[in-house]
Amino acid sequence: MATRVVVLGAGYAGAGAINSLQKHLPERAELTWVAENDYHFVLHESHRIIRDAGVQDKLTIPVGEIAEPETEFVEGEVVDVDVDERVVHLADDTTVDYDYVLVAIGSETATYGIEGMDEHPLTLKSRADALEIHEQVREAARDATRDDPAQVVVGGAGLSGIQSAGEVAEFRDRNHAPIDVTLVEALPEIFPPGNAEIQGALRHRLEGRDIDILTDDPITAATADHIEFDERDDLDYDVFLWTGGVTGPAELGDVDLEKEHNRLKAGSNLRTEDDRVFAIGDNSLVDQGENPAPPTAQAAWQAADVVGENIAAAIEGHPLKRWTYEDQGTLISIGEEAVAHQVSFNGFDSPIETFGGPAAKNLKKAAAARWINKITGPKRVVDAWSVL
Repeated sequence: MATRVVVLGAGYAGAGAINSLQKHLPERAELTWVAENDYHFVLHESHRIIRDAGVQDKLTIPVGEIAEPETEFVEGEVVDVDVDERVVHLADDTTVDYDYVLVAIGSETATYGIEGMDEHPLTLKSRADALEIHEQVREAARDATRDDPAQVVVGGAGLSGIQSAGEVAEFRDRNHAPIDVTLVEALPEIFPPGNAEIQGALRHRLEGRDIDILTDDPITAATADHIEFDERDDLDYDVFLWTGGVTGPAELGDVDLEKEHNRLKAGSNLRTEDDRVFAIGDNSLVDQGENPAPPTAQAAWQAADVVGENIAAAIEGHPLKRWTYEDQGTLISIGEEAVAHQVSFNGFDSPIETFGGPAAKNLKKAAAARWINKITGPKRVVDAWSVL
């Protein structure tokens, strides 16, 4: 009887794992891919849609271009994984049995218990989210004037927040729209994971795009038209986008596996405490020693390669590989500009700390292009290059 391997999710972790499993699974294994949408979306470029909704097709890859004919695809929303019965439950009351399952259904935006944050702000976790932000920014600009500009506030000055604020500014400038853009960060400086050099480079470019930056004061509440701070006066908004932090999806809350904030704990071999369940991507906390792997696209890309080999090894009764995350640097866009930080190049003994200009912009485009080429091929790269 064939061994059934089921992959849940079509994000970077899920799509990458399908790509890997199709190469490594033994012939006696059957592969099933379950995802809420019948496409993979290049999420780390989703902020481009805030500026121009027309680019969405270039960032959307149908599953048929990733899955081989032998791979079964099931379109459905995962609501539970019963690890005792080895059954995945979907929102339409159907089920999918498995022998091995990879959980890679992504994450939700953490709200940290802040009053009103669950209901009022927009988030950026999908193509639909990006389109909604675009529509609300455009509508707010349409109703504004030079004397009374639309107020767009982005909460959280990490990677997603900085890139989103940059795209709102790009929309404003290209359309000569009356919009004020404000980026809010609770900590003393923007891009908290970075050092002073990249923080300064990002701040310089953000302020150069006429983006106001408010730091060192946490948001304590959100209403339908303003946000409140611990010390600062209330800030009115027409559009409020919240990008602060990552938590696991609610669908994993009842799964009987060790987890933290709905993120499944996995060893460095990407397997959970259940030998039949693997977890990678933002819905996981993968052991890397002192700290788990970060919830980033490049971590998901790397883990996806290894998990395909490890699931195949588990089926064959072979030892599993240990995965070690390799930080390959940070690439951040601010509209049409970009900043690169701690990127390694062949011929250099150590990473180059921080640089911008055409080199950083093209490097960021190339990183996305490599991913697209890996899971589908060069035709999609050529089509998407202009919007990356």
